Amino acid sequence: MARSNLAHLRRAAGHTQESFLADFTQWAHRIGANAAVGVRQLRRWEGEDPPPLPHPGQQDVLEAMFGVPLAEMGFTVPQHRHRPVARVRETGPVRRREFIADLSGLAAAAALSAPGPRVGMDQVRDLRGRIDGLYRTDHASGGQSARQQAHGLLEHIGERLTGSLCTERVAVQLHAMLGEIHCHLGWLCHDAGRDSEARSSVLEAMAAARMTGDAQLEMRALSTLSLLAVDRHQPWEAASAVGAAQDLASRHAGPGVRLVLSLREARATLAAGDLTGSRRALSGSIALHDRAAEEPDAPRWVRFAGPVEIDYATGTHYLQAGQPKAAVPFLRAAVDGLAVGYARNTALYRARLASVLLQAGEVEEACAQMATVVAGADALTSARLTSRITVFRQAVSGIDTAAARDTVELLDNETQEGA
Repeated sequence: MARSNLAHLRRAAGHTQESFLADFTQWAHRIGANAAVGVRQLRRWEGEDPPPLPHPGQQDVLEAMFGVPLAEMGFTVPQHRHRPVARVRETGPVRRREFIADLSGLAAAAALSAPGPRVGMDQVRDLRGRIDGLYRTDHASGGQSARQQAHGLLEHIGERLTGSLCTERVAVQLHAMLGEIHCHLGWLCHDAGRDSEARSSVLEAMAAARMTGDAQLEMRALSTLSLLAVDRHQPWEAASAVGAAQDLASRHAGPGVRLVLSLREARATLAAGDLTGSRRALSGSIALHDRAAEEPDAPRWVRFAGPVEIDYATGTHYLQAGQPKAAVPFLRAAVDGLAVGYARNTALYRARLASVLLQAGEVEEACAQMATVVAGADALTSARLTSRITVFRQAVSGIDTAAARDTVELLDNETQEGA
């Protein structure tokens, strides 16, 4: 007796032994089979000659997973347990169950001999590394390069889903990755001033989250949607999106996610002119911070949140309240607190600080901060940063001091060189 074909079928489906065991359990639950299998049993099935015969419950699950009768997997099966995969045969001219059984045989042949690429957990881990690289590119240099990488990843994963063989488990992970990239692309397009593309990408992420049942992705998409609505001057939508995310967070999230959503709530209420609601949300953020700092497995998309973001949001609150001098120390603390590697955000925060210093009458420091922004701006691509520099240039041009005149000249020279 030759060794079973089970190992071949498993690998063709993109499974490691560990992922096969997890998928086996899911299939047993799906079809209501009283069956389980451990790694030792799987190794015996794949390695012994002849392999031990699975019991009837295990047979049901294996045949459901691979779509072929147990005997065709290489096991010696007693005659009374020989059966087609579809056991109900219909009479009449249309025999649907026979067709399904025949189709299962074709599927098995494809799994054993199809020349197309196969996607397994190794490829999923490689894609995860490339997505992590997308975040690093965004933080270091801004949106243009990161957008190109994001579009390339979307195309690559789309090809894997439509032109490759993979298990349901791998397909779900690929769809979730598509949603994650779409969500990040929404942020990148927002940073580039492409508001329509940004909203479209975030809605794609929402669809992927709903399809895969990924509550984390849905909360992230709603959080980004709230930010976009603030910039589109739609405070009701901003508040509704963050409220829906907070409802999910009450059931599916830890303090890290709740901290980010509390900051989004502060921004949404501030956009609506509700200073009391903004202050309450900021107080909630401060209360959540210590708990979030101790959370061992917070999702990657919320790990940035901490004192820097709370300080920046507090400074924005005071600015909206018409108190630029009160905003300055918080914005300065936010700029000083950003870690190395967040070049784009550092430039954005510093440009905001420069503008607020100007409003507070601190002209020389404002000009010095903007000069620092301009010195590093060549390596960055961000429409929001360009906009903030332009707004500062318009404001400082009306001030008749040596520092102001020098800064106007510096900005004009940079604009000409950039052109």
